[in-house]
Amino acid sequence: MSNTVDAFKTKREVERMKKALHGRDRLLFIVGVSFGLRISDLLTLKLGDLRGKTHLSIVEKKTANTRHSKRPRRIKISDTVAKEIAKLDGDDDDYLFQSRKGDNKPISRVQAYRILNAAAERAGLNVNVGCHSTRKTFGWQLYNNGIDITRIMEIFGHSTPAMTLKYIGITSDEIDEAYEAIEV
Repeated sequence: MSNTVDAFKTKREVERMKKALHGRDRLLFIVGVSFGLRISDLLTLKLGDLRGKTHLSIVEKKTANTRHSKRPRRIKISDTVAKEIAKLDGDDDDYLFQSRKGDNKPISRVQAYRILNAAAERAGLNVNVGCHSTRKTFGWQLYNNGIDITRIMEIFGHSTPAMTLKYIGITSDEIDEAYEAIEV
């Protein structure tokens, strides 16, 4: 078994995951793939961070001590996420991904892992799934839609384009296909 996790690389995989999830768990997947945040940052989101807003402003925990620390990351809230948020009841201080244990506590990282893995199994996907799968899927989607690798690198806080390509799972075969596409 690999100790790295994969992105969901096709629309079909993403749709199958969405169909395998419901309620809070579906929202976790949708927001994760839409925002590209680490699970530690996703789990801290509260309803008031997103409700009625066009952008999320967040200082990511892992980058708090790096060159990105002085500026929050500004993330556009997609129409899909906004519609899902509008369906929710609750107070602005309520965690978006509430645990069913205790009052207003977020689910744990372990629970998020279990949710994503169980959904992938129900969806019949043969993918190494983990909490970073949603973040990697976000990066893969950007790359696959023609967003420049240096922009993706900046979003992720990576130091080199090679690091970003490896992170989102660009394989040697995919690089070979790119060369074949321009054969004259």
